[in-house]
Amino acid sequence: MGSNDLIILSLLLGCMAAYIPVGIALFFTAACGFLLFADMPVLLLVQTLFRSLDNFALVVVLFFILCGNIMTAGSIVARLIRVADVLVGWLPGGLGMAGVVACGLFGAISGSTVATVVAIGGFMIPALLEHGYDESYTVGLMATSPNLGVIIPPSIGMILYSMISNVSLEALFLTGFLPGLLIVLGICLYTGILYRRGGRVQKRQPSGSGEICAALKEGFWALMLPVIIFGGIFSGVFTANEAAVVACVYAFGVELFIHRSMNLVDLKQITVSSAVTSATLLIIVAGATCFGRYLTFENIPGRITEAVMLTVSSEWGFLLMMNLLLLLTGMFMDIISATLILGPVLIPMLPHFGVDPIHFGLILTVNLAIGYCTPPMGVSLFITGSIAGRGLLFVSRAVMPFLLIQLAVLLLITFVPGLIMWLPDLIR
Repeated sequence: MGSNDLIILSLLLGCMAAYIPVGIALFFTAACGFLLFADMPVLLLVQTLFRSLDNFALVVVLFFILCGNIMTAGSIVARLIRVADVLVGWLPGGLGMAGVVACGLFGAISGSTVATVVAIGGFMIPALLEHGYDESYTVGLMATSPNLGVIIPPSIGMILYSMISNVSLEALFLTGFLPGLLIVLGICLYTGILYRRGGRVQKRQPSGSGEICAALKEGFWALMLPVIIFGGIFSGVFTANEAAVVACVYAFGVELFIHRSMNLVDLKQITVSSAVTSATLLIIVAGATCFGRYLTFENIPGRITEAVMLTVSSEWGFLLMMNLLLLLTGMFMDIISATLILGPVLIPMLPHFGVDPIHFGLILTVNLAIGYCTPPMGVSLFITGSIAGRGLLFVSRAVMPFLLIQLAVLLLITFVPGLIMWLPDLIR
C-alpha cells in the first residue's frame, strides 16, 4: 500500500471517528483523492455522483422502506404475531418461538433488520417479560432474531449487492430462504430446550382448530403479502423492482381499506418519514459510488487481490478470511455502507478463487446481518436496549447464545455451498 493510499484510508477513518455521516465522509474522501492523487478530471467525479443515483434498482429499496414503515404503523405486525402465537405458542417456550417466527414473517415483507427490531421488539419484549421469560433471554432473542429481516428476501442488503455485482436479484433472493429457516429452527430448538421444564413461564393449552382458523382469518391479508411478492417474482408476473411497488400499494390498501388501522394523515407522516430515510440511503449510495470509482482508478482492488493471492491459495482459506473480515466490519458499519464500500473491492477477487458471486452475496449478507447485533456499534443492541431499558453491556451478553446459532449457520452455508445454491441454479 502506497503513501497516497494510506493518506486516503486515514482520512476516511478520521472522518468516521469524528462521527461525520458515512455518506459525507465517503464523498469527501473521494473528492480529496480525485483532487490530490488521481490523474482524472474533477468533472468525472460529478458525473459519477449523478450516475450513482440514476439507477432504477434503487427504486426497489426505496419502496420496500415505505412498505416496511406502512406495516410498522398499521396492524399487520400484530396480526402476524397473533398467527405465530397460535401456531407455536403452546410449545415449551412457545411465546419466544412465536417471536422468532414473527420476525421471519415480517422480514419476508420488510427487508430491513431495523424495521423488524422496532416493529416486533416493541410488541414482544413486554409480552415475554410479562409471561415470565428471563430478561436476558428476552433481550437476546429480540436483538438477534430481527437479523432475519435482511437474510430472508426481500433483503435491502441483497438488492444493493445485486446492483453493484450485476448478479440476478431473483437468484440471490433464492439463496436466503434456507439460511433464514435454519436460524428460525435453531433458535426455536434452543428455546424449547431452555424452557422444556417451564419454570416461571406461563403455559397454555394447544390451540384448537377454531382458534387457529380465527387467527389465520384475521391475519389472512398480512400473510398474503409475501405470497404476492415472491409468487409474482418467481412466476414472472412482475420483476423484483416492480414487486416493491406492488407490495407498497397492497400494504397501503390493506391497512387503509380492510384493516382500517390508519388514515390519510397517517399515510402522509409515514411517507415523509420514509422519504427522509430514503434520502439518507441515497447520500450513502452516492458517496460510496464515488469512493469506489476512485479505488478503481487507483487499481486498489487489483492490488488487494494480488496481495490476498500471495497469502491465501485455496477457496476455503479465502472464504474463511472473508468471513473474519466481514464479521469485523459488521461490528462497526451497517450493512448498506459495508456492502457499497467492500463490494467493489472484494467482488473482483471471486473469479481467482472460483467463488460464485451469488454464493458470496449470501455470505456477505449474513455476516453483515450478524453485525447488527455485535458490539460495539451494533444498531440492534442499542434499539433493543432502549426498548428494554438496559445498557449495552447487558444486551451484549444476552445475545451471545443466539449469535452462536447464527454463526453456526454462517459456517454451514459458507463451506457447504451446495446446500443453498441448488435453488438459484434452477433458474440460471
